[in-house]
Amino acid sequence: MNSTVIINILRFIALLAAQVIIFNRVDLFGIAEAYPYILFILLFPVNGNRAVLLLSAFTMGILLDMFLNSGGSHAVACTVLAYIRPSIFRFSFGVSYEYQTVKINDRLSPERFSFLLISVVTHHLILYLLEAFRFGLILEVLLRTVLTSLFTLLLCITIIYLIKPGKQ
Repeated sequence: MNSTVIINILRFIALLAAQVIIFNRVDLFGIAEAYPYILFILLFPVNGNRAVLLLSAFTMGILLDMFLNSGGSHAVACTVLAYIRPSIFRFSFGVSYEYQTVKINDRLSPERFSFLLISVVTHHLILYLLEAFRFGLILEVLLRTVLTSLFTLLLCITIIYLIKPGKQ
């Protein structure tokens, strides 16, 4: 097995376990939650197999739905995020994406920040729209999306810098 495959499998297991054991219990004022498990989708290699990414994102989401009893909203949000990830990469990185020279876990640049921000907001907006499923709750959905996105984004940036490999 390739070392990248092993790293991705370990990342999948670690982020799913951390989400279920630790971050599902974190709730700020009943309105903002932490969902750093989407880092698996965001840190998946740029030149990785897209079908594997879609399948593993769906698996991550459906497993989380089973633990949270959330009816499939995480599976849909993860799968959509994995599907539109190349478009978000193209928007954020431009030519660098075309040459596949992008690494998310390098130092934080405006391109990396915009990629993380757009991805997190997209995931959370889809997730909360599916959870509410009523137009009358649009203000609550938008408020929860903004607050949870800020909390998750801060947490994701912190986790990226904690697990970032040292200089060789």
